[in-house]
Amino acid sequence: MSRFRYPVDTDQFAEIRQQGKVYVDKTGLMYDIISKYKYVFLARPRRFGKSLLCNTLKAYFQGQKELFEGLKVAALETEWKKYPVLHFDMSEMRNCTSIKDMRDVLSAMLEKYETAYGTQKRIDDFGTRFSQLIHHVNETTGTQVVVIIDEYDTPLMRNLYNKELLEELRTLLRGFYQTVKLDGAYLRFVFITGITKFSQVSIFSELNNLMQISMEDAYSGICGITQRELDTVLRPCVEEYAEALKITTEEAYALLKKNYDGYHFSPNSEDVYAPFSLLRALNGKNANHYWFESGTMTALIEHLKHYPIINALKYDGVRVRNAEFDISCEDAPTPIPLLYQSGYLTIDTYNPLQKSYILHFPNLEVREGMLNGLMPLVLKRSTSDNSALLFKMTDALFEGELSGALVALRAYIAKIPYDIITRKDWDESESREGFYKMLFYMVFSLLNSIVDTEVKSILGRADVLIQTKTHVFVLELKVDDSVDNALAQIDDKGYAIPYEADGREVVKCGVSICSEARNITHWRITDAQGNTLNEEKF
Repeated sequence: MSRFRYPVDTDQFAEIRQQGKVYVDKTGLMYDIISKYKYVFLARPRRFGKSLLCNTLKAYFQGQKELFEGLKVAALETEWKKYPVLHFDMSEMRNCTSIKDMRDVLSAMLEKYETAYGTQKRIDDFGTRFSQLIHHVNETTGTQVVVIIDEYDTPLMRNLYNKELLEELRTLLRGFYQTVKLDGAYLRFVFITGITKFSQVSIFSELNNLMQISMEDAYSGICGITQRELDTVLRPCVEEYAEALKITTEEAYALLKKNYDGYHFSPNSEDVYAPFSLLRALNGKNANHYWFESGTMTALIEHLKHYPIINALKYDGVRVRNAEFDISCEDAPTPIPLLYQSGYLTIDTYNPLQKSYILHFPNLEVREGMLNGLMPLVLKRSTSDNSALLFKMTDALFEGELSGALVALRAYIAKIPYDIITRKDWDESESREGFYKMLFYMVFSLLNSIVDTEVKSILGRADVLIQTKTHVFVLELKVDDSVDNALAQIDDKGYAIPYEADGREVVKCGVSICSEARNITHWRITDAQGNTLNEEKF
């Protein structure tokens, strides 16, 4: 039994503290923000701890000093003044399908505080009604009001392609949200969270004093769990995790990093782990993938349908400039803004001279989930077909039979419908090559859940490295080119050299794909010295 109680089923700060569950102290950063700013906006992906931060702020402003004993803010705060807090969780509207349903939910949110503070609804307009509530609470308590709006964009993102409903929703929310600007004299602090940055939605056009901390280095680790925190305060948790899995602590750190790390939210961001997935893994003593339990994959797939699906994966490694983070999701020429804001892509490197970023999938959990979600859509094959392929390929690889894995892959490709891309697109060489590079990227990347697979690039060459305990397979894939050139490239680039002395058998393979035949037509497998082990032509 674990010595630790993990908050895997709650985001309530009071419950976590009262029940002695694991809590990573963010209150120092919280206090710094409160001390500097009055209006604050934070964008982070779903399941990244935004709601916990909101609940922590709520407890702080309500003066619940006892909950903060031993935390950083306890040594910083001396007054513990109590403020009335109006906390709205807009994710309560996520399942609404009509503007009436949304109005009813928003009305119920307001009515809860109207009842608590002894006022009555005197007008139907939500902005005016919200304003009257703030005024009444201020007058009744003699204290400025704190407003917290969590997941402000959930109803908007759920209806991104329902144009009529989206416009009605914008009109509904615009007056409600902008009340916090108009009633500034009555407010002590305003905190708003979401996925999309506030500048993307016209409902925040009046809030020109809203401090955007989403890409500030100082606050890059305010949500999530940083590498520093995992190395220090959570190290006992990792040690227990390693003991349960019968691996070393160093191996445990590597396993957690591979699956859940890799998020960066600013040019010089701390290294951040996805908290929902990391804590679930530590609690369950496993390396399972939890990211897509939040249901965001469905919304993403719907979004990607509005772009050329043949390019769906080429954004792993894309280069973007600062301005591209601010483009509206519905108006963007690519899905990059939503992919970044939702956590499917994250900052890998930043070039300060060019003010540009390189974005990548953050970790194995997100990459595999993305690929699993996309394969049925892109290749028009069922999930069971994909699973059957992966089992056949991994069985062959563990037996050292690369040819068996390629036979399984060739049979899989043969069943892919021809109408995935149009005839016009197919006649263009670039489209044909792009399709096969994407196909191999998806298949070999998914193998990463069982064997150690590295797909170096989906732009240009498709170099694949597969490692098992006994073998290292180095593949070079060529579209409408020869296996001789593929194998020559492996040697010229020295892809196999780093593995020739580690005790495992090194196997090299050149694979040729004919775009007219729409399949693999030739492969040659050799040992490290270039001696042919297997060759097949079709």
